[in-house]
Amino acid sequence: MAGIVKRRENKTALAKKLGVSRSSLYYKPKLPTKDLALKAEIAGVMHENKAYGHKRVAMALGINKKRALRVMKLFGLKPQRKRGAKPDKPEDLGNPPREISNLIQDLIVDRFGQAWAVDFTYLKFLGRFVYLASVEDLFTRQIVGWAISTRHTAKLVTAALLDALGRYHAPQIVHSDQGSEYASRKNLDLLEAAGIKPSMSDKASPWQHGYKESFYSEFKLELGDPNACQSLGELTEAIAQQIFYYNYRRIHTALKCPPAVFAQRVDQTKNAPKALAIINNNSVNIEKRILV
Repeated sequence: MAGIVKRRENKTALAKKLGVSRSSLYYKPKLPTKDLALKAEIAGVMHENKAYGHKRVAMALGINKKRALRVMKLFGLKPQRKRGAKPDKPEDLGNPPREISNLIQDLIVDRFGQAWAVDFTYLKFLGRFVYLASVEDLFTRQIVGWAISTRHTAKLVTAALLDALGRYHAPQIVHSDQGSEYASRKNLDLLEAAGIKPSMSDKASPWQHGYKESFYSEFKLELGDPNACQSLGELTEAIAQQIFYYNYRRIHTALKCPPAVFAQRVDQTKNAPKALAIINNNSVNIEKRILV
């Protein structure tokens, strides 16, 4: 039996059969090539900014966030997410706090220095915990003061507040959670002396203090492993540089730019020091920031 011979259709006939143009049969899609090029750009941004998700990546590259998300999913590019061990929760300091209202719950914050948020976090360093306290302006989202210590005491949180008050005018309100350090007599006396109204989140309501929770979550990731530092002084210097990066280089998704850039745009820098002054204040005599 003779074999069946299949006649090969020419490209003109095949294109007509498929209902497409003949030239489309020669088309080589450009999208994979473009995606590969964009992958390299995204990887470069994420290398410099370890916590950037697709929204910040899109802002940094000036592209559509949906495109950034698609390419990141295509190549499995994800921001680093890491959670460390937590220290034991200490006993409350001194007497139980007096009832302090949440003054920012319904407040419209519309200017620099109107309200600050304060909190502290822990860093596991060389087999022990080091604590970082910071002060954030709720309008510009800048970190305006900070301090570190090997113990989380009232002295730590007041040192961070004094650092901020040494460079900026006192705000109307300072908001915190109900941690014993912030409810301590020492901290409340400092607020009163500076003419500042204390504000606290309701008990068991961490979402009312979400500003600082969000900041520390990303801060730890971008700081990296504290154990890469050889000494407490070196770790303090790394923290100073990271805070400068947050204030002046890192895109804040709510602001669409770094906090310090936003502050300049809204002309809220009359009482703020220049970038060089901040660098010098953070770097020179860095040991003075360490409360052992």
